Amino acid sequence: MKDVRTFLLLAFFFGVANVQADVRLPAVISNNMVLQKDIPLPIWGWADPGERITVTIGKSVLTKTADRAGNWRVTLPPIKTAGGPHEMIVKGKNEIKVSNILIGEVWVGSGQSNMQFSLTQSINGQQEIANAKFPKMRLFTIPLVSAGTPLKDVDAQWVECSPDTVAGASALLFYFGHEIHKQMDVPVGLITAAWGSTRIQSWIAPQGYEAIRELGGEKKEWLSMLNKHSENLAIYAEQKKAYDLAVKATNVVESSPSAPPNPPIHPLNNNFQHTGVYNGMIHPIVPFGIRGLVWYQGESNNGDGMHYYHLTRGLIEGWRAAWNQQVNRDFPFLFAQLAPFFYRVDPTHLAGIWDAQLATLVLKNTGMAVLTDITSIFDIHAPNKQEVGRRLSLWALAKTYGKADLVYSGPLYKSMKVDGSKAIISFDHASGLKSRDGKDLSWWSISGDDKQFVKASAKIEGDTVVIAAEGVTKPAAVRFGWHQLAEPNLTNSADLPASPFRTDTWTDAENAFP
Repeated sequence: MKDVRTFLLLAFFFGVANVQADVRLPAVISNNMVLQKDIPLPIWGWADPGERITVTIGKSVLTKTADRAGNWRVTLPPIKTAGGPHEMIVKGKNEIKVSNILIGEVWVGSGQSNMQFSLTQSINGQQEIANAKFPKMRLFTIPLVSAGTPLKDVDAQWVECSPDTVAGASALLFYFGHEIHKQMDVPVGLITAAWGSTRIQSWIAPQGYEAIRELGGEKKEWLSMLNKHSENLAIYAEQKKAYDLAVKATNVVESSPSAPPNPPIHPLNNNFQHTGVYNGMIHPIVPFGIRGLVWYQGESNNGDGMHYYHLTRGLIEGWRAAWNQQVNRDFPFLFAQLAPFFYRVDPTHLAGIWDAQLATLVLKNTGMAVLTDITSIFDIHAPNKQEVGRRLSLWALAKTYGKADLVYSGPLYKSMKVDGSKAIISFDHASGLKSRDGKDLSWWSISGDDKQFVKASAKIEGDTVVIAAEGVTKPAAVRFGWHQLAEPNLTNSADLPASPFRTDTWTDAENAFP
C-alpha cells in the first residue's frame, strides 16, 4: 500500500500490534524521577510478547513475562527510607538503566489555567526562579494533549529543580511542593498536568462517570459519543474495504477511482469533552505511585452550582479507582476554592461553585484552601500563588503528614442557632476569630421566611458570630460572602479566611448584594 500513513492509522484503529524489539518504559519512569515512599510501586512498560523482564532496584528483584499485547508490569515492595540517589535496572532482550532516582513524596497538580500559571508569572517570579536551587525536588510537566481513547505515554521528562528548569513550572505546585520539601526534609516529585479553560468533565476518568449516579446525563453523552464513533469506524472500514478492492482491481494505486477515505476523528479527542484530557494527560501516568492530588479548577464550570460537587465526586472517585493503589487507596485530594473575580454573569454563580467546593469537604481525605483575601478581582489569575501553595500545604502537613499542631484551615460553617431576632453561627477551625482588617465584619446577610436577604451586622462572640438586621425578627437563613466580588474579612488566629457559605438551599431568594 502506497499510503503508509493510512496503513498506520488503520493499524491503530483495529489493534494491529507493532513489533517491539526493545523493552521500553513510559516517560514517567525515567532518569531523575522520584518514587513515592511507603507504598507498593508499580513499574510497567512494553516488550515483545512472551519476553521475560527483570526489574532490579536495591535488593528487590522482580520478574515478569510480557503478555500477548507486549504489556508487562511488576510491583516493587514499599521503600521505607527517603533519599537516594538510587539506580534501577530493567532487563529483557535489552537493558535500561534508570539513574538518579530519589525516594520521597510525589504529588500531581492538575486543573486549568491557575494550576498551569507559571513561576515566571507569579509575584517575585524572577527572584523565586533565581533561588530555586533544589536538586532534591524533581519536576515532570505533561504537555497539552487530548485523546479520544486512553494514551499509553506522554512526551515529558523528569528534571532536577534549578533556575534553568523551573521557570515554566506550575507556580502553585512548586510552592506547595517546596513547603513539603522544606518542612518534611524529604525529596519531592511534582507532576503537573494542567490545561487552561478546561472543564472538569474533560478530566474525569471513565470510572468516575460509572461511579456517580448524579452524573447520569454526562454518562449518557459520553456513551453516545463512544457509540457514534464505533458506528463511524464501521462505516470507515467498509469504505476502506471498497477502496482497497477498487485499487486491487486496477492493480495500479495511482489510477484508483478516488482518494482513500479518511479515518474518523474521535469526538472525545477534545480538551472540552468528557474524558478527553484524562485520556491524553492522566491515563499515561497511571498507576505511577503518588501521595496525592492538588487541584485548582472550576472557572470554566462557573454556573454549574451544586452539580459541580457531583462532578468533583466523579473526578475524585474516578482517579482513585484508576490508581487503585494497594496502600493510599483514598489518596488526598487538596483543592483551591476559586478566588473572587468579576465574571460577567449572575454574580451569585461563583458563590454556587464555592458552595459546591465547601460541600466537597465531606468526602474522605479532602482539603480546601480559601482564597477570598488574596484576590485580583479583575484578573482571574491572581499572581500570589505562594500563599495558595502554602495554604494547601498546611492541609497536607497536618492531615497527610501528621503535624497535629498546625492550624490548617480557616473557619468553616458548622451550624446555625436562632435566638430571638439573632442568628448565631458556629464554625469549625474557629479559634481566635477576628476581623482581618480591624473593621466591622463584612459580607453578611440574613433573611426571614420571605426569602428576601438584607445586609446584616455581625459581631464575634467567642468562637461564634452573631448576625442581626433591622426588620428581620425571625431569622430563617444566613449567607456569608454570597457574591462573586466578596472579599470578607472574617479570619481565625492563623489569619486563614472563612469560607463563603449559606444556610439555605433556596433557588428563588433575593440576594442582599446586587
